[in-house]
Amino acid sequence: MKKVIIAPSILSANFTALQHDIKIIEDAGAEWIHIDIMDGHFVPNITIGPVVVKSLRKATKLFFDVHLMITNPEKYWREFQKAGADIITFHSEVLTDKKKLIEDIKSTDIKVGISIKPATQVSEIKDLLSYLDLVLIMTVEPGFGGQCFMEDMVPKIKDLRKIIDKNKYKCLIEIDGGINSKTSSICIKAGADALVSGSYIFSAENPKDAIESLFI
Repeated sequence: MKKVIIAPSILSANFTALQHDIKIIEDAGAEWIHIDIMDGHFVPNITIGPVVVKSLRKATKLFFDVHLMITNPEKYWREFQKAGADIITFHSEVLTDKKKLIEDIKSTDIKVGISIKPATQVSEIKDLLSYLDLVLIMTVEPGFGGQCFMEDMVPKIKDLRKIIDKNKYKCLIEIDGGINSKTSSICIKAGADALVSGSYIFSAENPKDAIESLFI
């Protein structure tokens, strides 16, 4: 099985000890940190803002994978870029000029991705793939951690993999939602390059073992 990027989601970390938990996953071999930004409007939950991201940036050199689950990413993405994001992913379902937003983000020399909810088809972002560094496929309804993996999303991963390979696009496929030692192998076989995992890693007795189990 190919090597994939593991991006533990701090949504499932202990928010009273984020620096401690980040050190644990860093020592356990994680390469990225997935940071979910929710506004209580685009999704039914509220998490953190750029001030917290800026503080976390001082605590680690890991790659910051910032996922904007917000209604108006065009208004706020710059604050997260300044706070230390390495890639900013926004949702294809937002009502904004997505091509312009991609260009604006890339102009600051960080990477850019688009995420699609379970009901959104790959065809809806097909014309943007050549400009992207990453596509994040949600395998749960976004908003809360600890949900079960939606297996009917697997064909979507396979379809996206075929399109990327056929056209030799450079964007990675990232999967977020219900990732554990069982579902990780399903996603990797379908074509995933990166996996977001929250509760499975942070609730584990040994996070290093949990991360390593995602490759099996």
